[in-house]
Amino acid sequence: MRIHRSLVALVCFALGFLCIQLYMVKYVSWNDNKHLSIVEISHDPSEVSEALAVQSYINIQHFARICASRSMVVTLIEPSILTRIVNKENKAAKCRYLCIKETVTTFSIMGNNLHEAALVEEMEKEKFTVIPVLHKDPRHLSLLTGKAEKISTHFIFLRNFHVIHLVVFYERQGGFLWHGPVRFKMQSRNVIERLKFDAKLLRFGHYPGAYDTFDTAEVTIDSVTFRAPRYPKKFLDQIPHARFIECNYTRAQEFYRLHSKDNGEEAEAFREAAAGVVRRGKAYLDSIGVRFWMSSGTCLGWFRQCDIIPYSKDVDFGIWIKDYNEKLMPTFEENSMPIKHVFGKVADSFELSFQSDDVKLDMFFFYEEEEYMWNGGTQAKTGKKFKYFFPKFTLCWTSFLDLKIRIPCETLSYIEANYGTNWFTPVTEWDWKQSPPNVRENGVWPQDEWDEVIQLL
Repeated sequence: MRIHRSLVALVCFALGFLCIQLYMVKYVSWNDNKHLSIVEISHDPSEVSEALAVQSYINIQHFARICASRSMVVTLIEPSILTRIVNKENKAAKCRYLCIKETVTTFSIMGNNLHEAALVEEMEKEKFTVIPVLHKDPRHLSLLTGKAEKISTHFIFLRNFHVIHLVVFYERQGGFLWHGPVRFKMQSRNVIERLKFDAKLLRFGHYPGAYDTFDTAEVTIDSVTFRAPRYPKKFLDQIPHARFIECNYTRAQEFYRLHSKDNGEEAEAFREAAAGVVRRGKAYLDSIGVRFWMSSGTCLGWFRQCDIIPYSKDVDFGIWIKDYNEKLMPTFEENSMPIKHVFGKVADSFELSFQSDDVKLDMFFFYEEEEYMWNGGTQAKTGKKFKYFFPKFTLCWTSFLDLKIRIPCETLSYIEANYGTNWFTPVTEWDWKQSPPNVRENGVWPQDEWDEVIQLL
């Protein structure tokens, strides 16, 4: 009787296994001679979705096993999965997180841990289509050369309608992580088109990205072991604001070809002092959680010549008025950067200035209207108000003075608003009330408010 029961159980198990195999053959088989999109296999959306979930799990298993066998530490950074982990979704599901019904699953790896040849070889053995992406190594770009060797920045591993996207992070000076954009060569584009993969589905790589370094922890999810951000929400919060813009060294070289660089003692002394003010200002604002970006002449120097303009005599930061923090002034004063002046009100044309030895740090606070952005100015002698108009802009990251620092993403339109279309030509004489093309008079402060809106300290 026990033998009979055992045989029945064995037959049932075999039939069940056969059904799974038939299911996989029906919905996720891959023909080397003809690549079909998954929607061409079944007209039932639920069947397509389930098939994709099964295949994604199988692909992730194989990928994790291969990386572990080559001592390559990969980190899950797939937003859809991390979000579900943060929200603690799918508690009752047998395959809680990795059986995702989406086309792409994203991992990352540090460039110094990437064993490229071995990884490609092993993935190809597993019948993945492998598409590498190369980009110039920005760590070797400089004003001296403007050239750099190419490095691997992304890998696309595609099998059975599912893609594993491996993002390669590199550490930059300033202690942040950088990845390049996904730009396919013609040959790769032909392969992608033939496989009917939509590259727009990639969550990373539409542009270069910059991220704060983040701790990871080893996790076992759905019986697969890899690493994940220790604080997934903190990582997720960076993704929408990670766009990175490299300084254009070719443009800077052309600028210095036309206008020789001032390497005099006074110019070099100012560059060094101004760089110190930028570093200190960033540290203090970061410590109280106030976002800022390089504005005015400091932004122009970065954009035009990848350098500080030596005759500008000050450093300029922009800050959203909505990000103003009452800790700002005390923080700078406590760190030996006393307030030089306070103009305007938080509700109107606010402006601060701090002094560090011979270099002034100006903070311009920006207000957002429906059609434009603006910041204000005040003439101390007369109480006249001025308004500087800017087209709408967003914020990106760049690397400047070995710092990860923000700039307007729409840098050219920002520069042209402030300096006009001749911004490439140096102007050493500048009247803040008349020279900018975007300045307009904006009335006069009432005299009974001058003690509040015009503070010279």
